[in-house]
Amino acid sequence: MQSTMQVKRDICAAIDRRAEQIIGLGEQIRRNPELGFREVKTARLVEETFRQLGLVPKSGLALTGVRAEVSGAGDGPTLALLGELDGLVVSGHPLADPTMGAAHACGHNAQIAGLLGSAMGLLEARAMEALAGRVVFFAVPAEEYGDVEWRVDQARRGKLEFLGGKPELVRLGHFDDVALAMMIHTTARPEDRKAGVGVSNNGCIVKTVRYLGRAAHAGGAPHRGVNALYAATIGLSAINAIRETFRDEDTIRVHPIITHGGSQVNVIPAEVRIETYVRGKTVEAILEANVKVDRALRAGALALGAQVEIETLPGYLPLYNNAAMAKVFRENAISLVGEEQYTSVGHRTGSTDMGDLSHVMPVLHPYMGGASGGHHAADFEITDPTLAYVAPAKALALTAVDLLSDGAALARDILQSSKPRMTKAGYLAFQRGLRRRELYDGSASV
Repeated sequence: MQSTMQVKRDICAAIDRRAEQIIGLGEQIRRNPELGFREVKTARLVEETFRQLGLVPKSGLALTGVRAEVSGAGDGPTLALLGELDGLVVSGHPLADPTMGAAHACGHNAQIAGLLGSAMGLLEARAMEALAGRVVFFAVPAEEYGDVEWRVDQARRGKLEFLGGKPELVRLGHFDDVALAMMIHTTARPEDRKAGVGVSNNGCIVKTVRYLGRAAHAGGAPHRGVNALYAATIGLSAINAIRETFRDEDTIRVHPIITHGGSQVNVIPAEVRIETYVRGKTVEAILEANVKVDRALRAGALALGAQVEIETLPGYLPLYNNAAMAKVFRENAISLVGEEQYTSVGHRTGSTDMGDLSHVMPVLHPYMGGASGGHHAADFEITDPTLAYVAPAKALALTAVDLLSDGAALARDILQSSKPRMTKAGYLAFQRGLRRRELYDGSASV
């Protein structure tokens, strides 16, 4: 049997031979962005690539997810390597889809390229002959929690329950046989260097808000109306006023948008719709901030004598990276980019549904560079295709080798020493318990 080091060298050589193809896949996806749960073209490309590699993929998982797997030479735990399929709406992005506005302004196209490249390397190098357990290659939908109104409508039609990809896949049982999971996120931040691992990420809950007033002639009889837009403006101002009550260590973020501000300018707005997240470092901090946000939203309705309907939806749980998995990734990343280009990221205030997986199994969510501009911004672009697309393929595959070699000894040790924060049943019950809808009648309080 080949040594682990030889297997790793063979994997890197195989990925290097496929580098042009891997980059091409990443660029093809970048130029054909799609929104969450609607990544049809990207999912088809993943499925076709898996088949070309001799894998037998399952598709249509949580609408668009694609999963394939390969077994090692002996029994052992299953490691899932993940990549996210979706883009997000970013106004002004030069490669935005002209119909939906979707753009790959967060590097998910690089995740999929890296995922496919890792499969190429492991299979072409016949690495699984030296490993125990299984590797699942999983392209997952809808990490970007946007299009909330559309997703809520899909849930009401019975097509979804949870509005993020990984939570929905957990619910449907597609992670039931997975023991550990990892993915690599692209970064454009110079302070992240070429590779790094964070300690944790914010979680979030998601809210939709409807202020309901009464329409009237805006010029001739405004006194007969109840201005839902003014009510919403006061609610948003109240949220801004409570920001100083949030503790710095809780890293609370609340960032509402108005998605509908009225019907037309000469009619007093009778309905205004808002979407927002309430993010925080811990579940407790998120729930405490959510109470304050709800109170602020009610204030707008009370001030104008309007009604406000507040719908709270389960979002994403805080992410906690597994320290032992992070150590393995660090060693492999340094071998690829050099120690001076590796950094520890600390806590990040964005949210990811990888946090949900981190509550039911050990996970790793590191970062690798190759992009520039701002995340979720019009200037985000891939500037170093080799670093963005090819290096993650190697890092995923090399980390899988370390975890599953020697009879999957390291993976077994991690599972033995890592107690999940929640069972699957407990996780589902917790998330379902967050969902509620409240109608507050400010006119009845006047």
